[in-house]
Amino acid sequence: MGKNKLFRFEENKSFENLKQPTREELFGQFALKGNWNKDFFEKDQPIILELGCGKGEYTLGLAQRYPEKNFIGIDIKGARIWRGAKTAVELQLKNVGFLRTQIEMLEWAFAPNEIAEIWITFPDPQIKFKRGKHRLTHPLFLEKYKKILQPNGVIHLKTDSEFLHGYTHGIIEASGYQVEISNHDIYHPDTQDIPTYLREINTHYENLFLKEGKKITYIKFKL
Repeated sequence: MGKNKLFRFEENKSFENLKQPTREELFGQFALKGNWNKDFFEKDQPIILELGCGKGEYTLGLAQRYPEKNFIGIDIKGARIWRGAKTAVELQLKNVGFLRTQIEMLEWAFAPNEIAEIWITFPDPQIKFKRGKHRLTHPLFLEKYKKILQPNGVIHLKTDSEFLHGYTHGIIEASGYQVEISNHDIYHPDTQDIPTYLREINTHYENLFLKEGKKITYIKFKL
């Protein structure tokens, strides 16, 4: 392991805005479950998650735009999440937190009805059939999200993968869920049915995809 990673892992321990519970802590009685607003943010506001947040660009961008909401970026990669946590400290953002854990552990980290929205930004589409259950919009994951989302909670999927966009549409339709917005190219000049921040907040990978000429798709839906 490189020195930079070791340094970041060590500095992660000092960030008050980053929680790194063990699986045993989550399976036990995780203190923040149901108490994120009261004990972590100390402000009662809607909580929005970003799954697979990487360096936290989207979490940070949304948090700066919407100070009346609380945001939590979730990722298992410690060296990546370090960047997001450190930037939040540097910017003195009080409505941002990070959780280092696997997405499969969400229902042990959050209580029922604790989450208002979920963002899934540029996940691995897991195109191979045998990897299907690892897609973050697979029914197994949607059932996990349903356990923590509020009744009118929404899910956002932003991706460069037409495959994942189409797959997710199929899952939504088959499950009887509700699509609120769907767009196959949010940067097309004629696109008018999406919030402007979808173009204004970009991740590292999104910028790379745009340079390659890939279309960026978006779905907003309810369970």
